[in-house]
Amino acid sequence: MATKSVATKNVTAKGIGGKTAGAKTVPAKSPPKKVKEQRELSEEDLLKAPDKEYMNEAQLAFFKQRLLELRTQLLTNADDTGQHLRENEVTTDPSDRATLEEEYTLELRTRDRERKLLKKVEKSLKMIDGGSYGYCEETGEPIGVPRLLARPTATLSLEAQERRERVQRLYGD
Repeated sequence: MATKSVATKNVTAKGIGGKTAGAKTVPAKSPPKKVKEQRELSEEDLLKAPDKEYMNEAQLAFFKQRLLELRTQLLTNADDTGQHLRENEVTTDPSDRATLEEEYTLELRTRDRERKLLKKVEKSLKMIDGGSYGYCEETGEPIGVPRLLARPTATLSLEAQERRERVQRLYGD
């Protein structure tokens, strides 16, 4: 026999052989506590967020997810290129052969750029884990959500990047 009260619930448990083991008081189910939910943010939510919430846990999770997706895509592209290059197409026509070589060169150049981007993605993921993601490497100032949305691997604020580019133009690489 079980009776239910507002605060507790009495439960009678039957032991081995069907004998009553005694009444046990169990707290009644209360309404679920309001736990701070971590819902996925959208780009719009990030742009609307106040400055004091810059690079909070939810924003870091958003950028980490975006970087992980980018890394997966880059690795998939690299695998596809490897398979494509291993497929030997035999052509006897010199024009076709030249076209094929040009396509391979273009694909390899693209993969080389993606390889460099992959290094930046890995560095950004380490920065998220280290707690320095979203802040300029030179000045320590926030890079800004709009810039990070456009370029999640950015390590310099817009001003610092422009300064660096001016110096490169003046003095060369």
